[in-house]
Amino acid sequence: MFTIEHDFDATVITLVDDGDGTLRDDVTINAFEDCITLEQIDQRTDMPVRITLSFAQARDLAAALNLPEGAYTLRDPAKD
Repeated sequence: MFTIEHDFDATVITLVDDGDGTLRDDVTINAFEDCITLEQIDQRTDMPVRITLSFAQARDLAAALNLPEGAYTLRDPAKD
C-alpha cells in the first residue's frame, strides 16, 4: 500500500509494508525540486535514516530494477 500527498515544496510518497511475514517500518519518499530523499526509522536505534538521491540516481535505480547483472550507462535520447 502507498499514499501520495502534495505538500508546498515536495511530493510525499509513503510506502507501507503490508505484506506477509516480518513487516518493516514505513518508507517516506520526498520528491523536491532538486533531489529525492528516502527516510525510514532504524528499528535498532529508533532514529530516522535518510538517503538523498539526485534525479539521475533515481532514474538509474528505476532502470536497474529491471536489468540483469552488469554495468550500464543510460543515454538521454534528447541529447542523441
